[in-house]
Amino acid sequence: MSEPKLVLFVCIGNACRSQMAEAFARAYGSDVLTPASAGLWPAQAIPPDTLRAMEEKNLDLSGHVPKSLLDLDGAMFDLIVNMSGSPLPPMGGAAVREWQVPDPIVMDYKDHCGVRDQIERLVMNLILELRRLEKQESAAKGPATK
Repeated sequence: MSEPKLVLFVCIGNACRSQMAEAFARAYGSDVLTPASAGLWPAQAIPPDTLRAMEEKNLDLSGHVPKSLLDLDGAMFDLIVNMSGSPLPPMGGAAVREWQVPDPIVMDYKDHCGVRDQIERLVMNLILELRRLEKQESAAKGPATK
């Protein structure tokens, strides 16, 4: 089994979208990825609606705080998922995927949960893709030696 891919989820404030994506990835895909999240312009705190929406999925974000890309201390990632809708600064040549996910910060709670569910589906699809790649890489290497 290869090392889990280092995946960074980025949004504007690291208060809603990227925090949700990181939490889903950590909960569901730790076998194939190690997630982190950051924002282009970090917010002061995670909004109550995001905390509540994630609690409904049994994921506790109460101890999380928004982080800046600058807080990553030059960490290298295998994949960066950009949900900000803005171009990212150069980040060491990692592959970048653009996810078109609306910012729920000003939405009512029902729509906020809709964005949460969209992010959960996108993260699950990414995890399944990484698991397929892992399986293909293992098959290409042949039987493991003891």
